[in-house]
Formats: sequence, C-alpha cells, structure tokens
Amino acid sequence: MTTATLEKAAAADAPRKQKVILAEGNEAAALGVALARPDMVSVYPITPQSSLVEHLAKLIADGRMDADIVDAEGEHSVLSVLQGGALAGARTYTATCGPGLAFMFEPYFRTPGMRLPIVLTIVTRDGITPQSVWGGHQDAMTVREAGWIQVYCENVQEVLDTTVMAFKIAEHHDVMLPVNVCLDGNYLSYGASRVELPDQADVDEFMGEKDVNWHVALDPLRPMAVDPLTGGTTGKGPQTFVRYRKGQCRGMQNALAVIEEVHADWAKRIGRSFAPLVEEYRLEDAEFAIMTLGSMTGAAKDAIDEARDAGKKVGLIKIKTFSPFPVDALMKALAKVRALGVIDRSVGFRWNCGPMYQETLGVLYRLGRHIPSMSFIGGLAGADITIPHVHRVIADTEALLNGATAPTEPVWLNEKD
Repeated sequence: MTTATLEKAAAADAPRKQKVILAEGNEAAALGVALARPDMVSVYPITPQSSLVEHLAKLIADGRMDADIVDAEGEHSVLSVLQGGALAGARTYTATCGPGLAFMFEPYFRTPGMRLPIVLTIVTRDGITPQSVWGGHQDAMTVREAGWIQVYCENVQEVLDTTVMAFKIAEHHDVMLPVNVCLDGNYLSYGASRVELPDQADVDEFMGEKDVNWHVALDPLRPMAVDPLTGGTTGKGPQTFVRYRKGQCRGMQNALAVIEEVHADWAKRIGRSFAPLVEEYRLEDAEFAIMTLGSMTGAAKDAIDEARDAGKKVGLIKIKTFSPFPVDALMKALAKVRALGVIDRSVGFRWNCGPMYQETLGVLYRLGRHIPSMSFIGGLAGADITIPHVHRVIADTEALLNGATAPTEPVWLNEKD
C-alpha cells in the first residue's frame, strides 16, 4: 500500500472538523441530547436546571432537533410520560434536580425495574432544608441505590460528550438500564467554557442503528401487561421477582465493561477521550492520594501540581462512574498509595461521613490492606472548593502517611470560610 493510500485511509477514519463554540454546561447537555437524536423529551424547569429546558425547547423550535417535546404538569408526569414513550420504542430524555427529583421518585424507582434506557441529567443541587437552590451532590447521592447508572462530569466538554455516550450505554443489550448524567449545579450548569461540537455525521456513525426497546415494545396490535403485580408468598411470584432483581444487578455490572467500550469507541470516532470509570492523575509514583468527584477536580488538579512542585508525592483519583461503583478499577488505583483523603460534596447521614468515602471504605476492605483514610466534606449549598481547601486536604492526608491518627469525624472544609 502506497503512502498516499495510507494517508487517504487515515483521513477517512479521522473525525470531521468540529465546530468550536462557547457554551454553559446546561447548553452543552442540550446540544449533546440533540446530537443523539431522541424521539421524545419531557421536562419541567427547576433551578439550576431551568436553562437546560430552555435550550432544548429552542433547539426544537428552531428545527435543529427533531423530537416531540411534552409539557407535563410536573416531574412525576414528566418521567411517567417518558416511560410510555420508551416502552413504545422511543429514545427518550429528561432532566431535573433537587425537589423535582424528589417529586419524580415513584417513576424514577420504577424505571430501572422495567429496564427502560432513559437518559436523565441531574443538574446536582443540595438539600431543600435549610432552603437552598445552589449546587451540591445531595440529590443525586440520595437516589444512588435506586438502580440507575450514574456518571459525573468534570467540565463542560465532558458534559456534552458524556450525554451522547449515555444513550449508547443505556441502550446496550447487555445493560438496558437508565442513566443519570450528573453535572454540578452552578459551577457547570451556568459556567461557560470552550466546547468542541462533534459533527452530526460522526455522532450518527457512533450511535449506529437505533434499537431502543427490543425486549418490550408496546403495540396496539399486541396488547400486553407491563409491570404486573409480582411476588407474594406462594407460586412462582417470588422466584420471578428474584429473577428480575438479579437481572438488574447483572445489567449494572455489565455496564462497567460497556462504559469502557463506549468511551473507547467515542475516542476513536470523535478524537477525544475521558477516563470511563476512574481517572488517575499523577499517581504513578505517588505515596498518597486525594479522591474527587465532579467539577471540584479542576481545582484539585491545580493543587496537586502545586504540591508536586513543593516536593510532595501526592496524586489524584477522580471517580467518573459512581454507579455501578468501579470496584476493580478503584482497587487498582488504591493499591499504589499508602494514605487517602476523600472529598465529598454531600453528606452520608448514617455513617457521619461523605457517601463516596463510605463506598470507598468497602473497596479498601476488599483490597485486603489497611490504608489510613479521612473523609472531607465541602462545597455544600453552592460553596466553592478552592485550591487552598484542597491544600488542606493534601496536608491532612500527608499527616496520615506520617503516622497521624485519622479523626472519627469528617473535616468540614467550608465551616469557617
């Protein structure tokens, strides 16, 4: 094969030129939805998600997105409408947060049980009492055991790309589960940055043939019951219920490999890559590490670079996929360090620590070696997690490395700001 032929083949495989735009996180999410070509969207505005709804409505009104938009009277109806659409074979999408997610909880809990591949963006928001409309991870963390896949984004570009990938992950035949794309309220939802917009033809090739609901498709000519009463104390009900639950768990574990495959395919076709499960940053020769989730990671990486310049052997572990929890990938990362500080943007009330820290303790147990660790909680109700905050986390975690005793209480980073 000649050099000219090889160059021509390489050019054919390369992604088409991408348009560079300035976009906030909510707009990037809407653009990602449009690129995935859904058949139906249904949304209800709530801060800090509201502008995402507005961007979707404008894309449809301007003819840039060919989808039915359903103006439901509240979030419970929003997701109920989409369940019907998904059961009929439609690719479906919605977004919400905070009290809207709480109002949606009944159909939210039913969606994975029915194995419906709906994509839902959670523009994460803190709890509603004391009253707050600002960012935090409390809403998404509160529903982490409802059976949805959850992925968290670090920046606006990752929001756009992950939104497209979420549809392919959800609809994979080995998964068939709904996906939450979580983006931090305020910091990502309203934060504008440079974004590269993939070419629609490249995304179409990435998505492939639409095959949304191959296992249950409502058809007027084939009437069927959906979600019948199952279980009880006699007959086949209990066994049937167990089979459904085992299937959900299997689909969730299958998602780990599928998420990696989809990210690899995206990198190949679009030319941009992200760590699918766990990102290791400057961890190769690190003696200790901090762990982050979402938009705090940018400041944390800057702090890590400064600490490295000061001679501290610290690295960073970023969780991208939170549900299913990436146990094996995290064990691989944790095996490299001798102390760990975990920063959460929400509260795990039962264990008096951050939820991600609580999950990580299980991984440390599975790892089979003791690693001293600490829980740090910051960024609640829209508070910033700054580089100085991360330097405190680094200093306290390094102290563990040098023999300090880990406190039994979490460290509250914004308590005296």
